Amino acid sequence: MEEKDTWVEDIAGTFGLDVETVQLLESYLLKIIEVNKKINLTRIETLKSGRVLHLEDSLAGFQELKEAPAGLYADLGTGGGFPGVPLALVSGRDTLLVDSVKKKVTALEEVVRELGVQDRITCYGGRIEELALEKKGRFAVLTARALSSLSSLMELASPLLEQKGRLICYKANIEDSELEHAVALKETLAMRLVSDRSFMLSDGVTTRRIVVFEKVGYPTLKLPRRTGMAQKKPL
Repeated sequence: MEEKDTWVEDIAGTFGLDVETVQLLESYLLKIIEVNKKINLTRIETLKSGRVLHLEDSLAGFQELKEAPAGLYADLGTGGGFPGVPLALVSGRDTLLVDSVKKKVTALEEVVRELGVQDRITCYGGRIEELALEKKGRFAVLTARALSSLSSLMELASPLLEQKGRLICYKANIEDSELEHAVALKETLAMRLVSDRSFMLSDGVTTRRIVVFEKVGYPTLKLPRRTGMAQKKPL
C-alpha cells in the first residue's frame, strides 16, 4: 500500500500554521518549479527537494520575523521568492521582493498575481542601493538568503531599516572570522548582533544558520555607497 504523504500536515504542525496556508505555499512552489523550466529562478527542480530546501528553509526564520517590529518587510536578492513569499504568506506582512534581474521580477509578479496575493506582495526590479535611495528607513525587517557576506549585508540593510528594524540573514556556513568582522562593524554601520541560531532541516543532512542584526543609531559613514561597493570593496 502506498505510504500517505503527510508533509503538509507535518509542516502545519511544526510551524503552527493552518493546512490551507501550507497548501498555498506548496502551490507557490509548484508554480515556481514550472516557471523555472523557462527562466532560471532556482536550482531546485522537484517538489520533494523544494519542500525542504525552499519552503521549510524559508519558514525556519518565521520566529525571527515575528520578533521584528511590525511594519514593511523586504526580501533582498529574492531570486525565486524564497524566503520572501513563504514568510509573507504566513505572517500577513506587506512584502517587497527585491531582485536586480528584471526577468526574474517579471516572472515573480506573474506568479504572485496567479496566487491572488498581489495586494500584499509586490516586486522591485533594481539594485538594493537604488532602493535605499528611494525608500530610506522605510523597512521594519529585511531578509537575505545566501546572498553575500554578513558585513556586506549589514551595509546594504542599514540605510533601508528604520530604528530597531531587523536584518535576518539565512546562511549555510559562516566562518568565525566572518561573524567577528561583522560584529566589529557595529558602530560603523549602526547594526548590532541580536541572535545567532543553528539548526538542521528535516532531511537530517542540511544545516542552516540564522543570524539577526538590529539597526541602532546611525552609521558613521554615508550610506548607501555607490552601487556594488558593498560587495566589491567591503568594509
